[in-house]
Amino acid sequence: MSHDEDDTLGRGPRGPHGFAGHRGRSRRGPGGGPRASRGDARAAILALLAEEPMHGYQVMHELAERTSGAWRPSPGSIYPTLRRLSDEGLVSSTEQDGRRVFQLTEAGRKAAAEAGDGMPPWERLAPSAGDIDLRKTIFSVAAAAKQVAATGTPEQLAQADEILTQARKHLYQLLAE
Repeated sequence: MSHDEDDTLGRGPRGPHGFAGHRGRSRRGPGGGPRASRGDARAAILALLAEEPMHGYQVMHELAERTSGAWRPSPGSIYPTLRRLSDEGLVSSTEQDGRRVFQLTEAGRKAAAEAGDGMPPWERLAPSAGDIDLRKTIFSVAAAAKQVAATGTPEQLAQADEILTQARKHLYQLLAE
């Protein structure tokens, strides 16, 4: 099997996602912005709960909203952190409307006041007004390519292939400069 065939099947040196390396190893997030670290979830939860009691889904929603989608924490990062904070005596929880709502304890309020550098983690991760959201652009291009693939004529498919091939080459040239 040739290199090109390997690549088409997603098992070649460029990997299943079409690029070299492994997913998730960069300290930059999607679109080139900063990524959240493990400590950010803890600090963010303490800061949010200092504002008001919340359930886990609210915490995830607030963080995604406050970072304009740049940080979308998963339940696998939020709920274990809430559990650890509870074990440390920094948060307590009550059942409200069938949901577990978390609030800071007195020790939690003290920890929240002492946490971080005075800037909530979501402010470091939120895109600034001048940032470009490459992720949004990538998804828009992919949607357009999918539409061409589904309904385009053979000539349109060939043109779309050339456009995308040239775009890929230009992006790599950008990195080479």
